[in-house]
Order: sequence, then structure tokens, then C-alpha cells
Amino acid sequence: MAYSKNQFYLRRLHSLLGVIPIGGFLLVHLLVNHQATQGEAAFNKAAGFMESIPFLIAVEFIVIYIPILYHAVYGVHIAFTAKENVGHYSAFRNWMFLLQRVTGVLTFIFVAVHLWQTRIQRALGHEVNFDMVHDIVSNPANLIFYIVCLLAVTFHFANGLWSFLVTWGVLQSRKSQQVFTWVSLIVFLVVSYIGISAILAFL
Repeated sequence: MAYSKNQFYLRRLHSLLGVIPIGGFLLVHLLVNHQATQGEAAFNKAAGFMESIPFLIAVEFIVIYIPILYHAVYGVHIAFTAKENVGHYSAFRNWMFLLQRVTGVLTFIFVAVHLWQTRIQRALGHEVNFDMVHDIVSNPANLIFYIVCLLAVTFHFANGLWSFLVTWGVLQSRKSQQVFTWVSLIVFLVVSYIGISAILAFL
């Protein structure tokens, strides 16, 4: 009983962190990257502003790294232990649940690689600027990897919004769940466009 209750709260926390603050950080990060579509100077200015935030390392750990670590570790646990709810949700929803798990694992891998290529390099003394990202995505293998993983991240976020609202009791009726399925699709398309256009701008 206690284990079941703990799982309930752990899943609630996992769901909440996926939207706040991780989802918010994702949107801010992509919008900063999207400044590259306005040119090298615009991106460097936006990136420089983010780097100038007071107590940046503390903020990154509290708002980004710790929530992402918990969400990722518990998410991997869910991915390899959860089963489809065939009797409770439709076949479509179960496919979405499967894709949520797959994209979650891809997102975990991508975040680790992206952190190594950018934040860790910054800690080693390299400047995070337009040229750094340009050098990364100029490699065709990296470019394909980034685009595929970006689509995985944006799907995971958009579909995760649906799961979050169901988990927290906002979407209770079947009709509301069906309507928000379309809303989450729009979110996926819009956020994917922002992200991919930013990646291509670095070329």
C-alpha cells in the first residue's frame, strides 16, 4: 500500500517537472536558438544574455539539471516497467504511450550528448556561441542526429502535456482528451518548426 502511494506521488512529481520547469526551459532554449535565424550577432547576443544571469550555475542546477535528472531517471524506470493500458485507453493512446517511452529514451540520450557538446565544453573554457553550434551541426551525422532527436524531444513534450493534464485531473472527459490531442499536435508542429528552423540557421 505504501509502495503504491509512493509511486502515485513520484509519478505526479515526474509529470509536473516535465512541464514546470523542464517544458518552460525547453521553450526558452529553443527561442534563444531561434535567434540564429536573425543572424550570428542576434544569437550571440541572446546567448550572452542567458550567460549573464546572476548565480547562473545555481539556477541551472535548481531549475534545469536536478529536475531533468529526476525526470529522466524516473522516466527510464517507467519506460522499462510500464505496460499499455489496453482496457482503459484506446489503441491510438497506447501507441502514443509507446512513442512517449521511446522518445523519452531518445531525449535522455540527446540531452547527455548536447550537454557534453555545449555546457561541459563551456566549463572547459570554450565559449558557447554561434560558431560552436555551427561546427557541431556542420557535421552531417550530427545534423541528422540533432533533427531526429529534436523531433523526439518536441513530441515527448507535446504528448507529455496531454499526459500531464490527464494525470492532474484537468482532462477528465473523453471529449476533452480528444480535443487536447489535436492541441498537442499543434504544439508539436509549432515547437518543431521553431527548433528545426533554428538548427538549419546555424548552417
